[in-house]
Amino acid sequence: MQITVLVDNNTIVNEYFLGEPGFSLFIEIAGKKILFDTGYSDVVIKNAQKLNINIYDVDYIVLSHGHDDHSGGLRFLKGGYSGRKIDLIVAGKEAFNYRIDDGIEFGCPVSENELKELFNLKISEKPFWISDDVVFLGKIPRKNNFEKTIPSGFSNNQPDYILEDSALVVKSEKGLIIITGCSHSGIVNICEYAKEICETDSIYSIIGGLHLVNSNDEVIQKTGQYLQKLNLESLYACHCTGLKAQCCLSNYANLKEIGSGIVLEF
Repeated sequence: MQITVLVDNNTIVNEYFLGEPGFSLFIEIAGKKILFDTGYSDVVIKNAQKLNINIYDVDYIVLSHGHDDHSGGLRFLKGGYSGRKIDLIVAGKEAFNYRIDDGIEFGCPVSENELKELFNLKISEKPFWISDDVVFLGKIPRKNNFEKTIPSGFSNNQPDYILEDSALVVKSEKGLIIITGCSHSGIVNICEYAKEICETDSIYSIIGGLHLVNSNDEVIQKTGQYLQKLNLESLYACHCTGLKAQCCLSNYANLKEIGSGIVLEF
């Protein structure tokens, strides 16, 4: 499996890819091509072109949730998919809710109806198997207490209730590979549900945003303690994780560098 980071907040020295506060991955596995999230703008297109990746030649688009830093690229991408109905997967209709904070809209900029015209829109609250080894988790059960206190990051700073937040999981011989956009549902909840659905306790790597940027020390430490027990081979914590959390988590897991343009091989 190969994962290419098309969009992240971070960029890598001397690579000269574009960054923005958004997230997108291009995943190639077992003959399938998956675009996981689309970033905020046309950066996803520009970086893909530099990498010689044809992001219109994909089998699936997966949206981790509806926020525009993960779905905004659809505004610029949608014309390239005209006439070719590929599957677009999301966990719930909440992804298309109108969302505004301090007068700024941050919901999905392309309506549900328009997406239905362009794609085979699959709204799957339950796990959706893309292949025998790749599953979209659907809605994540939220069972622990400490992740319920993760702040939203918006001006009201209330706990996060992005109900459609989901993740992609790849089964490998070495364990599960968790691919998450923002982990609004909590990375611990995501991992526990992934283990349940895939019937294994082994998690090999985690890639994506952990949404700890505004979390307090207790939540970050409890997250780190959980990740330590997983004995991960690698942790690619990026996007909305936050520097303080990254520094803390590096004491508990093998934190790896990640940014726009990086190619990961598994």
